[in-house]
Amino acid sequence: MHLLEVKNLAINFKTYGGEVKAVRDVSFHVDEGEVVAIVGESGSGKSVTAQSIMGLVPRPPGIIKGGSIIFKEQELLHMTRKEMRKIKGSKISMVFQDPMTSLNPTMRIGKQIEENLFSHKKMSKKQVKKKAIELLRQVDIPNPESRYEQYPHQFSGGMRQRAMIAIALACEPDLLIADEPTTALDVTIQAQVLELMRELQKETNTSIILITHDLGVVAEMAQSVAVMYGGMLVEKGTVNDIFHHSAHPYTRGLLKSIPNVESTEKKKLVPIKGSPPDLFSPPKGCPFAPRCKYAMDVCIDHMPPEFEIGNNHTARCWLNHTHAPGIDEFESRSEPL
Repeated sequence: MHLLEVKNLAINFKTYGGEVKAVRDVSFHVDEGEVVAIVGESGSGKSVTAQSIMGLVPRPPGIIKGGSIIFKEQELLHMTRKEMRKIKGSKISMVFQDPMTSLNPTMRIGKQIEENLFSHKKMSKKQVKKKAIELLRQVDIPNPESRYEQYPHQFSGGMRQRAMIAIALACEPDLLIADEPTTALDVTIQAQVLELMRELQKETNTSIILITHDLGVVAEMAQSVAVMYGGMLVEKGTVNDIFHHSAHPYTRGLLKSIPNVESTEKKKLVPIKGSPPDLFSPPKGCPFAPRCKYAMDVCIDHMPPEFEIGNNHTARCWLNHTHAPGIDEFESRSEPL
């Protein structure tokens, strides 16, 4: 039994310009103690998918068009706000990408951690304060007793993100959703925050959904990867599958557009030309077809199904059809993406 299972999720947003099909037929699962990374360009639907798990998609303008989100055998999409409040922060927590806008600037850091504990734990004021200081120490914030009394603006960017992690882990959740947690940080602090998350995940066995566009972070943190494009999951598999046996041209394009520090060969980075699809009116075929050098007529006219590449490795690409030449054959005779 999976800890979390998302099945055929579809989410639209009503706007003045029309209806945006932000998430289309997304399915994946997270097991206990597993780190699953969701990667893709900005606007691919990563954050909306994560927000739907937390019940944070505003309705309206958001519309759940179909699918289900099952957490510990409970259907989250059918829960009332009161029922979701019991799960948010206690069983499922989220770390947002910009802690300065996520933290309350008028409240002391310690009180913000305590707020989560008071909501979900039966503890005295003395116990809650002690626990809050312990959490600050656990996320490597120096002088936690004095930092407990400070406001967010008195923390550096890295310390604010650590405070957000402390708030998220306060009630020892089963699932932590980290939405680009290192985007606003410099490289050195990024490494420290990732190392902290890795250590805490091993200590608590908390499952993590890591949303990022940084494949280097994915290689360090995740066991499984889901690649999103145009509101859809175009490829899913283990880290080894995605990095060494990718079966979708978009995934290969992402890998070719980042530097490989371990390689001794001098290779130019290859950008993916073109723009993502218009989600007001998504193409009827493969969403990546207009940017794909290997696109065939069937790619333009028909949406590819999920092809099984290997054990738990799937890709939505017609090149994986038994009668298609295959992506490796195409790459051997064509110029790269």
